[in-house]
Amino acid sequence: MSTPDMLPPVVAFALVGVLGVGAQLLAWRLKMPAIVLMLLAGIIAGPVTGIFDPHAAFGDLRDPMIAVAVAIILFEGGLTLNFKSLQDAALGVRRLVIIGAPLGWLLSALTLHYAAGLGWETSAVFGGIMIVTGPTVIAPLLRSARLSRRPAQILQWEAIVNDPIGALAAVLAYEVVGVFRASHALSAAIGETLLGITLAVAVGVATGFGLVWTFKKGRVPEYMKVPVLFALLLAIFGLCDWVLHESGLLAVTVMGIVIANSDLPSFEELRRFKEQATILLVSGVFILLAAGLDFTELSALTWRAALFVLAIMLIARPLTVYASLIGTGLPWREKLLIAFTGPRGVVLVAVAGLFGERLAALGVEDGTLVGPLAFALVAVTVVVHGFGLRPLARALGLTGAETPGLLIVGGSRFSTALGKLLKDQEIPVLIADPNHGKLRAARREGVPTYYGDILAEAAEHRLDLVSYATLLAATDNDAYNTLVATDLAHHFGRDAVYQLAREKDNNTRHALPSTLGGKPAIQSLPHDALEQKLYEGWRFRISRLTEEFTLDDWRDENPDSLLIAAQRKGQSIRILNTGETLKTQPDLRLIHLAPAKDASEARANSRQATRDDPAAEGPSAK
Repeated sequence: MSTPDMLPPVVAFALVGVLGVGAQLLAWRLKMPAIVLMLLAGIIAGPVTGIFDPHAAFGDLRDPMIAVAVAIILFEGGLTLNFKSLQDAALGVRRLVIIGAPLGWLLSALTLHYAAGLGWETSAVFGGIMIVTGPTVIAPLLRSARLSRRPAQILQWEAIVNDPIGALAAVLAYEVVGVFRASHALSAAIGETLLGITLAVAVGVATGFGLVWTFKKGRVPEYMKVPVLFALLLAIFGLCDWVLHESGLLAVTVMGIVIANSDLPSFEELRRFKEQATILLVSGVFILLAAGLDFTELSALTWRAALFVLAIMLIARPLTVYASLIGTGLPWREKLLIAFTGPRGVVLVAVAGLFGERLAALGVEDGTLVGPLAFALVAVTVVVHGFGLRPLARALGLTGAETPGLLIVGGSRFSTALGKLLKDQEIPVLIADPNHGKLRAARREGVPTYYGDILAEAAEHRLDLVSYATLLAATDNDAYNTLVATDLAHHFGRDAVYQLAREKDNNTRHALPSTLGGKPAIQSLPHDALEQKLYEGWRFRISRLTEEFTLDDWRDENPDSLLIAAQRKGQSIRILNTGETLKTQPDLRLIHLAPAKDASEARANSRQATRDDPAAEGPSAK
C-alpha cells in the first residue's frame, strides 16, 4: 500500500492533469484568473495536505519533465510571434528587448543586493533570470483580461522573447561566478557561452527553415507533420541544452518564430495542436512546482523578501519600462499598464531553483535563498496581476467593451438594420464585407464597418476583435458563411459562432457534417427570406422582460414576431433559433423582427428598406 506522499507515478500523473485542467475549468466558470487557482490547487495537494509530493512520485524525472514542458511552451509562444502582427507595437517590443533586458538585469541585481540583502554574486545570477516576465503566466492573463491589441502584443512579445534571454543571462553570470570561484580563464567561459548561444540561434533558424521547406514540398505526409515537428523540437532542445544549459530554450523559440513567419499552409493546424498542448503543460507545470513547495525553505525568508518583491514591482519594473519606451510615441496609459504588469512564472521558478542549487554547490552561502525568493515573487505577482490586471486596464480604458459585442459578416438590409439597433442599445457591433458597396447603408447609419475579407491575414492584424464575443455569418453566399463560421470557430468558440440557414440544408445531398459551419440562426431562415421580410415592412424591435412582463406575456403580444437574439446587461449576445429554450430572466432584452402594424407602416418601412438595399445603389455596389 502506498503512503500518501508516495503516490504511484501513474496516479500522480492523473492527479496533476485533473488538478491542472480542473483549476482552469473552474476559473473559467468563476471568471477568475486560472493561474491563481492552479497555484492554490498545487499548494493544497502538496505541502498543505501532503497528498502529492512531486519529488517522491517522479524522482529525478521531475526536473527534465518541467524542462521539456517549458521548451514546448516557449516554442508555442514563438509560433504566435508573427512580425506582421506587430505593426505599431514593433518599436516598443524592440526597445523592451534591446534596452529593457540589460536594464532590467541591472535594476533587478541592485534590488536583490540592497533590498533582499543577497551578495553580488547571487544578485548577478538571479538578476539575469528576472529579465523573464513569464510567458506561461502572461498568456492566460491576457486571455482573461481582454486587453486592447497593442499593449497585449507588447506584453506577449516581451515575455516570449525575453524568456530565453533571461535564462542565458543567468548562464553567463553563473559562468563568470564560476570562473572567479575556480580560478578558470574568464575568456574561455565567455567563449563557451557565446558559442552555445550562436549554436542555439543557428540550429533554431536552420531547423525552422528546413522544416518549412520539407512541409511545403510535400516531403512529409499530412498525418505525420505534427509528430515530425514534435520530434524535431525535442531533438534540438536536447542538443542545444547539452552543449550549453538553457540554450535549448533559445533554439526552440527561434524555431517557432521562423515557422510563424513562413506562410506555411498547414501552419494553423500545427499552431492549434501546440496551443492545446501548451494549456495542458502550463497546468501541469504549475501544479508540479506548487506541490513541490517546501514551507521550511520559505520560513528562512525575512522582512527583506517583502521589501524585495515590492521594490521589483513598484520600482525596478516601472523604471525599466519607462526608460525603454522613451520616444516610442506610446500613449501614457499604455506605458503605465505595461510598467505595472510584470508577472513571473514557471521559467523563473525552475531556472532560479536550478541556479540556486549550483551557486550553493560553489560555496555561495545565500544561493539557497534564490529558490524561495523566486517562488515568493511568482506567487505575489501571479495573485496581484491575476486579480488586478483587468481592473487596471479597465480604469485606463485599455480593455474591450464592458458588454461583449457582435461581429456580423455580410453587408445587407438585414445586417444594417440589426447593427443599427445594437448600436443604439450601446452593444458593440461591427459589419464586415469585402464588397465596399454593401457597407454604404451601414456607414450612413453610423454602424461601424470593416471593408475587407474577414478571413484575410490583414483583418487579423488590423481588427481588434477583443470587443466582440459572438459571430454571425450573414452573407448571401452560403458556402462563404460556412467557411467563415468554420475558420473563426476556434477564435470565438463554437457555441458563439452562428450562420444563416443554407438554402438547401434540408436536402440530404447538400447537408454538411456538424464539424463544418456555425450554429443555425434565426429560425433557420436563409438570407433571402430575411431580406424579403424587411422589404415587406418588417422591422427590428427590442423588448425588455421584467418580473411583471414575462416571456409568455411577450409571446402573447407578439405572436408573429421572429425572435432574433437575447442579451442581458454586461453579457454577450445570444443568437436564437427555432426550438431553442429561453427562460424568463429579469432585464433580459429580446431582439425580434416584427411585422408592420398596418399597411401605412409597411409601406414606410418598405421604402426605408429599399434605401438601405446595397443592390439598389447602382453598379458600383456590385
